[in-house]
Amino acid sequence: MGVPVVACRCAVCQSDDWHDKHLRTSALVVTDAGENILIDIGPDFRYQMLREKVMHLEGILITHAHRDHVAGLDDIRSFNYVQNKKMDLYCNRVARTAIERDYHYIFAPHEFPGLPEAVIHELTGDEPSFRVGSVEVVPVKAMHKDMPVLGYRIGRLGYVTDANHIEPEELDKLKGVEVLVINALRKKKHFSHFCLPEALEVIETLSPRQAFITHVSHEMGLYADVSKELPPHVQIAYDGLKVEI
Repeated sequence: MGVPVVACRCAVCQSDDWHDKHLRTSALVVTDAGENILIDIGPDFRYQMLREKVMHLEGILITHAHRDHVAGLDDIRSFNYVQNKKMDLYCNRVARTAIERDYHYIFAPHEFPGLPEAVIHELTGDEPSFRVGSVEVVPVKAMHKDMPVLGYRIGRLGYVTDANHIEPEELDKLKGVEVLVINALRKKKHFSHFCLPEALEVIETLSPRQAFITHVSHEMGLYADVSKELPPHVQIAYDGLKVEI
């Protein structure tokens, strides 16, 4: 829901600390060649692109098709105009089915001028890798309760959100990453997301140089308080955070 949550009066939602304010979770990977690869395209996509002054996108990696991760798809039309091409989307079959249903007008056989344009590249998750522009991407299969989702490895970066289980052989794909971004909704156990202790277990297993906790809800607690409880190499992610790898 983002933080602050509408109509919530908890301490986190009423906090004056900008670290406690979260738009819906997304990430932009900027390569050495200047290519922009987006991970998830939630309802705050338009504002996020304007804030970061993003002028082009080479492709969008979709973890899953829940609305907080895909509800910005209609706004790709601006990039269609500027780049004069359809946007490349990468996702698994479950996400593809949902996207083609919910955004049927994008994929209608009779194109209507001015509508968003996209091409979906369906992934099984078993591909050794695939390319977005000049970048090699490794898909990582995970489960979001009973929904298959995808995490992604791009070079020394690993990214997994909205998951509460990763099989050992999939976790192996993330070994050796320098920076790991992983979801933890709150401290208390949750039915479809990692909680903080579970995310810290994954971090300990993979031993990245740095780890960032993302997809954080207001139930996690205040940024300043939670930060004191974390190992030195683990940090709660916040809006606008930039990491160089």
